[in-house]
Amino acid sequence: MITKDIYILGIESSCDDTSAAVLKDGVLLSNVTASQAVHEAYGGVVPELASRAHQQNVVPVVDQAIKKAGITKEQLTAIAFTRGPGLMGSLLVGVSFAKGFARSLGIPLIDVNHLQGHVMAHFIREPENQNTPSTPRTQSTQNTQIPPLPFLCLLVSGGNSQIVKVNAYNDMEVLGQTIDDAAGEAIDKCSKVMGLGYPGGPIIDRLARQGNPKAFQFAEPHIPGLDYSFSGLKTSFLYNLRKWIEEDPDFIEHHKEDIAASLEWTIVDILMKKLRLAVKQTGIKHVAVAGGVSANNGLRNAFHDHAKRYGWTIYIPKFSYTTDNAAMIGIVGYYKYLDGETCPIDAPAFSKVTFK
Repeated sequence: MITKDIYILGIESSCDDTSAAVLKDGVLLSNVTASQAVHEAYGGVVPELASRAHQQNVVPVVDQAIKKAGITKEQLTAIAFTRGPGLMGSLLVGVSFAKGFARSLGIPLIDVNHLQGHVMAHFIREPENQNTPSTPRTQSTQNTQIPPLPFLCLLVSGGNSQIVKVNAYNDMEVLGQTIDDAAGEAIDKCSKVMGLGYPGGPIIDRLARQGNPKAFQFAEPHIPGLDYSFSGLKTSFLYNLRKWIEEDPDFIEHHKEDIAASLEWTIVDILMKKLRLAVKQTGIKHVAVAGGVSANNGLRNAFHDHAKRYGWTIYIPKFSYTTDNAAMIGIVGYYKYLDGETCPIDAPAFSKVTFK
């Protein structure tokens, strides 16, 4: 039986954010993230530059997270780290640091799946809520902000678009996923085509708030089952934009708000159609959203609309837990530590998208 305080250090380095967090008994004490502005000039993440920036950031970020938590490194119980999926060079920085730090302290390592972390962001507790029950291993919970098991989660980010049935923190079933591009990737690439900059998600989101979502129409794919496809949408967007620019060279500048709103509406519509089908097939009306695209206002509004129209109970994470962060890695690490699930020092990183 575990009686002493459990301090978990989480480390996240799957893409271009270096993040470290400290949790005490599942309660978040600190969550520090260093982003990389260097990629803005290239319109996307450059893997080599990302890994170099991680090397510069990982030590100060971890040091700051421990100091903000008000503890010493000797008090750490275990170190949880993102093992994958992600950019291999970026992952190796975090994985290598975690291994070396854990060995120097003589404490166990816990490997965490990045996608699992996004889903489990809903179970992060903050100090003011530390007396609120939170256990993803039971069939119900008193906390209305934490989804009861099982629940459905729409996981949408720059690299992944999936509908996941969550039976437990370590039992997640992918019901549907993109067969080509992810929703976030489609938004970023369309933003780049419009010359709006990178990352495109926040820019499109901001412009869409001022535009008409029904101003323009883009092709929606017809993929059977619960799988997604966004490749055709990108092609439709590009061809339409070329046609409009031929007619008016300043078309984008004159209509960028309406273009952004129409693009956002189309992507959200595609996402929600499949999610409604998943709810119908499973009968589960507790529905969560996670990943970077869950910060999008259009998607959040669609969730609130569906809660009213279809009687769903929805779970939307705080904005700080939507993007890549170490708090979500730490909470998975905490539950795995309780179950005695640690990993060997030679566990390699993996880049492939998987829940295994």
